[in-house]
Amino acid sequence: MEIWDLFGEKRQPLHRTHRRGEMMNFGEYHIDVEIWTVDSNRNILITLRDSTKQYYPSKWEATGGSVLSGETSRQAAIRELKEETGILAVEDELSFLGTCQEIEAFVDIYLLRCDIPISKLIMQPGETVDAKWISFEQLEEMIADESLALPIGEHFQTVKQNFYDKLGHNKT
Repeated sequence: MEIWDLFGEKRQPLHRTHRRGEMMNFGEYHIDVEIWTVDSNRNILITLRDSTKQYYPSKWEATGGSVLSGETSRQAAIRELKEETGILAVEDELSFLGTCQEIEAFVDIYLLRCDIPISKLIMQPGETVDAKWISFEQLEEMIADESLALPIGEHFQTVKQNFYDKLGHNKT
């Protein structure tokens, strides 16, 4: 069972924890992370959510998950990468792209540059069932046709310019 640290609406620590799956009080937030992995050919890694997932089953997404109690956002990003894909990274390899605020969470979004063949990825049972590398154009198409999980596409839109700037991609 996951335990999360709780934060207020300005991301100030509330010095309380929350058990995943229980109702949160209005004005309480936890922290999630998303990691957009890009290879040297400028392809973007996405993973397919397991069909048994409660939310957005069988939809494509960026790697991500919740920050556990006592973890930093970057530590959680490194853990989620390893758990969901088998990618081993270190915190210094992550570039911060921005934060989205949702109803019950702050979502910290990172960029990781990494070359790894799909055949070397390790999917997490119950979480991820497939992965593929896609182009910038394919990502935009998947956001438009909603084959990418809706909140993931929305989050990407908020950091899109920063994402492209960090990669030196002239896209607006």
